[in-house]
Amino acid sequence: MQKEITTLLSEDATSVTDTTTSVTVQQQVTKTAGVLEKGLDKFKDAIPSMLVALLVFVFGVIVVKIILRIVRRAMKRSNIDNAAKNFLVSFIKIILYINIVIIVLSLLKVPMSSIITIFGAAGLAVSLALQNCLSNLAGGFIILFSKPFAAGDILEIDGSVGKVDTISILYTKIITFDNKTVFIPNGKVSEGKIINYTESPTRRIDLKFDISYAADYQRARELILTAAADNKLILKSPEPLVRMSAHSDHSVAIDVLVWVNNDDYFNVRYSMIEAVKSSFDENGIEIPFSQLDVHIKEQ
Repeated sequence: MQKEITTLLSEDATSVTDTTTSVTVQQQVTKTAGVLEKGLDKFKDAIPSMLVALLVFVFGVIVVKIILRIVRRAMKRSNIDNAAKNFLVSFIKIILYINIVIIVLSLLKVPMSSIITIFGAAGLAVSLALQNCLSNLAGGFIILFSKPFAAGDILEIDGSVGKVDTISILYTKIITFDNKTVFIPNGKVSEGKIINYTESPTRRIDLKFDISYAADYQRARELILTAAADNKLILKSPEPLVRMSAHSDHSVAIDVLVWVNNDDYFNVRYSMIEAVKSSFDENGIEIPFSQLDVHIKEQ
């Protein structure tokens, strides 16, 4: 009898436990379903805003392209340097796209305070991580407004010599005379030493010729002046200068200074060196080379 009562009590306890578990599971399912339903309702409510934001974004991109096209056409008619044009177009493009992003976030009901906070935090993080880039950006503005050079000028910057091709937001692109492309950060350009070889329409060529001590200096000087006079690319004013400049260990040095137009610099330089060598050979003017005299003393 006692065993039957114990069995009945055990069955009742199991039944109660099963019922409690069933109720708990049902509650969890109901709660989860409620959360999902609320999420779906919010998603449904957000669909119109998302569609509007997407349409605004697409429309904004189209408008930006139109504006940039108008800006490029307007700059073509202006007197702004080509390198500066590319820089301004790139900067305007970035500003316009940032405005589109802000408008889209506003349509998605992101609070403006949050947007400002996000951009502020992002700006701080970017400024810390990209200090060199910000320096290059500032350097680009300095180059744009101070105008130390223009596209097409021949410069010497940071040890590189070449023709300026473009000035972008972060880099200045130059093409060297051996057709190498060099990208120099704008920060270095604005802070460093810039030698502009085409700022002035004319340029001086500095040459030096050595003759032996036994050679006739006056005759050598006359031959150099004749070679300069025969070269039609050498300017008559300022007049060519040919003077003795040094007495070295093995030779007498003669400095030759002539003026030419920028475009004729290399042509005249090579032509003068070739012409003087040929003239010296024809007239017996010796061009010395390093030598060592050894004297042996007999005991």
